Amino acid sequence: MEKITSMEDFKLFRERLISSIDRSTPTLVITAGTCGQASGANDLIRIAKREIISRGLTEKIKLRITGCFGFCEAEPSILLEPYGTFYPNVGVGAVPGIIDAVSKKDVIEELLYKDPITGDPIEKQNDIPFFGKQLRTLLSRNQKVDPIRIFNYIENGGYSAFAAVLAKHQPRWVIEEVKASGLRGRGGAGFPTGLKWELLSNQKNGAGKYLVCNADEGDPGAYMDRSVLEGNPHCIIEGMLIGGFATGATEGVIYVRNEYPLAIKHLVIALRQMHEIGLLGQDILGSGFSFDINIVRGAGAFVCGEETALIHSIEGRMGEPRQRPPFPISHGIYGKPTAINNVETWANVPIIFEIGAKKFAKIGTPNNSGTKIFSLVGKIKNTGLVEVPMGITIDEIVNDIGGGPSGKFKIKAVQTGGPSGGCIPVEKFDLAIDYDHLSQVGSIMGSGGMIVMDENTCMVDVAKYFMGFLKEESCGKCYPCRKGTQRMYEILDDICKGVGTLEQLDLLEELAKVVQDSTMCGLGQTAPNPVLSTLRYFKNEYHEHIEHQRCPAGVCKDLITFAINDNCTGCMFCSRNCPADAISGGKKEQHVIDQEKCTCCGSCLSVCKFDAVHVE
Repeated sequence: MEKITSMEDFKLFRERLISSIDRSTPTLVITAGTCGQASGANDLIRIAKREIISRGLTEKIKLRITGCFGFCEAEPSILLEPYGTFYPNVGVGAVPGIIDAVSKKDVIEELLYKDPITGDPIEKQNDIPFFGKQLRTLLSRNQKVDPIRIFNYIENGGYSAFAAVLAKHQPRWVIEEVKASGLRGRGGAGFPTGLKWELLSNQKNGAGKYLVCNADEGDPGAYMDRSVLEGNPHCIIEGMLIGGFATGATEGVIYVRNEYPLAIKHLVIALRQMHEIGLLGQDILGSGFSFDINIVRGAGAFVCGEETALIHSIEGRMGEPRQRPPFPISHGIYGKPTAINNVETWANVPIIFEIGAKKFAKIGTPNNSGTKIFSLVGKIKNTGLVEVPMGITIDEIVNDIGGGPSGKFKIKAVQTGGPSGGCIPVEKFDLAIDYDHLSQVGSIMGSGGMIVMDENTCMVDVAKYFMGFLKEESCGKCYPCRKGTQRMYEILDDICKGVGTLEQLDLLEELAKVVQDSTMCGLGQTAPNPVLSTLRYFKNEYHEHIEHQRCPAGVCKDLITFAINDNCTGCMFCSRNCPADAISGGKKEQHVIDQEKCTCCGSCLSVCKFDAVHVE
């Protein structure tokens, strides 16, 4: 691989790459992130390669393997560039027909996305409501690059922002631009990125400085960072290079959990290519600036998302937080000044210098600029990753982009911010999503998880689930978190079993506030959010469990029974699927559930096609 040693060499190299590309050539773009591969993308790739080669179309049709587009509900999918034709949920048998249509400049209408209201086929990707209603500044780049080909990134403008920053020779100007952009850390706390860089820049440089990319994404249902790492690792590396130049840091660390093998693979390849081409290491582009990046694999501890616990883990010690001050910005990795930002924050940095700080600041709302990626999961039609400007309402995300509820039951609430976030009721869906408004309703932005819940969701059970997760993930270093989360879980468990008392309900709220005020790190301080938010908005459900031993949503097993009504046709589907053999009845006869055998697993309710099973 050709090594680039100067600014002029880089400019000529990029111009040569761009001039060699014919963007008019039809290109099949197949998403092969983790979600795509799990849905069968590798089979599509194999068949597409075979068909293109066997038909002698290698000069007429190109194939690009990319990361996730975000529309997980549509995986595996094929996008045809430059036309923008999008085929969702493509089966292996459809690939030869698609290649036929491409060679004839035709479109297969029956394979296109269907409008959810009219049923009409929609050809263009950006005309599909899921895509068209977003502002995809980061995710749209995933579909333009093959993550394991650095040339692909450079020919699409990659590393041009870094080269321009280097050529300007003004680290202080870089920091001022980031401050002017209004970019806030996307990892949860929302600390101003430019201010953090300024604090690091002001530290003495004698002992060396570190920059860290926190890719320890541990929230259930959240996978934004993973998808960016898998689909476009070079945008994170470019952001860290710009940050290194601005702050005087010479060492970078990408801390990624070992549960992300594809992301790690693509990062390893990207870093190797960077060294080979001369964009990492000593005297980059002949500028005198030196910077290198290493990967540290985490073991998946949720608490390592906290800065000081992450630093301990990087140093090879147990991942548990420490008291602050001193803060990592002055005493971080091995006692050296350290600045930590998450994946999405670093990925936004090159965009600031591509479009300009003023233009970036105009996206979103004052004090909350730019876009934010959310993982939209749960009882929603269009699951996936959505990238929207700050300040958009929850209703727009859930109903306009997400398509509303996945079933016949109405949406009840949405939980934002991961396990430490809060549950926001449907009455508050006109709320603008940004750091300030979410905190006002008892939730947090977090890393960007968004779980949609419908009327079949028990909010007490939700609080219990998240408290169980946090109880297990607590490092145990401080007593309020270690025992407080455990005791809150025990009280919630009692309430779900119908043996809770009103005195326990008062104790639960008091305990949640004590834990919030007295724990050492962010995990403990935000752990009570699921409890406090559900008590704030869904207290009636707690009273139903305690005073009437009834679960309104029909979820808590100790408070419900399943019964079969007169709608039963005797199809025997429920009895065949009952793991406890608790359902009896002959063919075309009304079935009966033996309550002594029934484990309330709900399989009968989920498989019945005639609304013959109900919860009492």
